[in-house]
Amino acid sequence: MLNLKLLFITRFLYYLMIHKNTKVCIKVMDDVRASMVKKDVKDKSKIEEALGKYCKRSDLGPREKKICYYIDPIKRDVAHPFSLGMPSEKVCNRIDKTNPEICTVKFPVQTEKMEKQDLSKLRVKQLKSILADRGVECKGCVEKDEFVKKVQETEHMANVEF
Repeated sequence: MLNLKLLFITRFLYYLMIHKNTKVCIKVMDDVRASMVKKDVKDKSKIEEALGKYCKRSDLGPREKKICYYIDPIKRDVAHPFSLGMPSEKVCNRIDKTNPEICTVKFPVQTEKMEKQDLSKLRVKQLKSILADRGVECKGCVEKDEFVKKVQETEHMANVEF
């Protein structure tokens, strides 16, 4: 019975390790792949060129720009698995080994039209992160309900990008 529990815990931890939150990285890789001609997807120099072209776009959000900042010095490392036809998620997991900061870039939690019950299901750490993304500090907040209330009060600031 103990062995079964240990096996379950190890598999769960392995799953978490492999499936890190790399959604911004995956979006960037998918966008780069979509911008390329099919025959150029196997050519490393064309991939590096496409990454550079993508990162120079003016319509990128702050998170995509940050991924580009991290990817720029390791374009060759990104181009190799990309050229082998590896899925974007695996490319991101592989480059995460070289540059672990890539996994720290995450999309913000979508709170628009969330009810109080839904917000109360979030952890205090996530609520603090939402407030930090909005540039709001919750002074004197101790209880979870206070953080939920502050998130609801600052709902109008949800789409503001800094």
